[in-house]
Amino acid sequence: MFLVRGMEGVKYICFRQIEYSLVLRKELVDATMEMELISREIITPSTPTLPHLRIYPLSFLDIVIPANYMPSLFFYQPNEVRQECDQKTKISHLKKSLSQVLSRYYPFAGRLIDRRSIECNDQGVLFLVTRITGTKLSTIFQNPTETLLNPLYPDGLQWQVMSSIESILAIQINCFACGGMAISVCMSHKIGEAATLFNFVHDWATVNREKEGELLLPSPFLDGGVSLFPQGDLPVFPEMVFAKDNSSTLVCRRFVFPASKIKSLKAMVSSHGVQNPTRVDIVTAWIHKCVVSALGLTLNKTSLCIAANLRGKMVPPLPDKCIGNMAWRYFVLNPVVDKSDRELPELVRKLKEGLREFSEVYPNKFGGNNKDLTFISECLKQASPIPEPLNKALPAPEPCGFDLKEKEFFFTYTSLCRLPMYETDFGWGKPIWVTATGMPMMNAVFFMDTKDGGGIEALVNMDEKNMARFERNAELLQFASLNPNPWPYLSIMQSSLNSRF
Repeated sequence: MFLVRGMEGVKYICFRQIEYSLVLRKELVDATMEMELISREIITPSTPTLPHLRIYPLSFLDIVIPANYMPSLFFYQPNEVRQECDQKTKISHLKKSLSQVLSRYYPFAGRLIDRRSIECNDQGVLFLVTRITGTKLSTIFQNPTETLLNPLYPDGLQWQVMSSIESILAIQINCFACGGMAISVCMSHKIGEAATLFNFVHDWATVNREKEGELLLPSPFLDGGVSLFPQGDLPVFPEMVFAKDNSSTLVCRRFVFPASKIKSLKAMVSSHGVQNPTRVDIVTAWIHKCVVSALGLTLNKTSLCIAANLRGKMVPPLPDKCIGNMAWRYFVLNPVVDKSDRELPELVRKLKEGLREFSEVYPNKFGGNNKDLTFISECLKQASPIPEPLNKALPAPEPCGFDLKEKEFFFTYTSLCRLPMYETDFGWGKPIWVTATGMPMMNAVFFMDTKDGGGIEALVNMDEKNMARFERNAELLQFASLNPNPWPYLSIMQSSLNSRF
């Protein structure tokens, strides 16, 4: 355990931590945020993992997914009365409940031993606690930049590649002087995607909230991935990579589409006969349309890569809490629209058609009754770091879009909407804001729910010069706001309790 007061005396164990401490020191100075490291420890499962469960095999989808840490950040509103002892009690409970939930999610406390498996050796997960004294929670919300958000993650692990000796899961509890908290969780993509991450945090919160002996929490479905998508005799292909053109400067911007604006866009789309467009379809199409307009492109010179959750598309459907990387991607290649006034509805229509074709083919060929090893091998091969040309028609497997060096105007869209991120109640209320940080992938867009459940927050990663044009696009800003305060009520609360903040 290390105690850091102010910005001096930082001592870390490994080179990654030493490097991060220097970056953190600069960011904290720039942001005038004072952070004190209170504790650093490893939390292990409350009960030992049984010997026959010691080796957790990875599915063929897990194996090609990179081991980068996926970040998530949950903000909880302050107490009306500041009670430092209350925060200490909360942290004690968080440690205990984390230990308990790790017994259910025992692979998360293990270590990666090779490309194919995790050793469930109960070595535990990294757990940091910090105290923030120089920055109000409302200050972060008024201008939630990455400079302010990045120090809230453990060891700067967000989107870093996990090594075989590092914990699969890393958590940092950030305590604000007002009594508010920011809980960050970084999970290696190797063990699962965003659905896995948010389901884990939701279950951890449930264990923490419920009284002992009264909890009936269903166990996560741990072997669903490997039972449906076993590696078997398939070739072990290289992992995907989150790649960007090093000659460019990648930046991330947050755009928020409120529910009322999405409703207006939906009316525009529905008036052209598109049936049941989802808000994710609509926002995807609108952002893509605005990118094309802002950068002076044409739709037929661009392509879209869309991530799709396989759980509900399998026959029979997999449980929502099935652990692992249960997603693949479908493509809308060079969409052609005859009339400019029909661009939005026609693009939504093509997105829906692409998903329908994907749902008819990929679940069956990946793990259904018509499992096709040749098809799977081709998909995994084309997901390698150097994709083949985009020259095949759907629904044949296409490159994943992770390496974009030769696909400058190729855009990837991933939705985290409808995951239980805003249901994560540890016992002191649901989060007031859930967010993430920009990822090292050019032309990538991530969608997350707003707190009211009807809007969408879009994290857009793009070349800095292109972003400068995109973020000023008049059509975009007609329906979206650039980096607004995610919880303006917090400022009102702090004004009434100013002496405590």
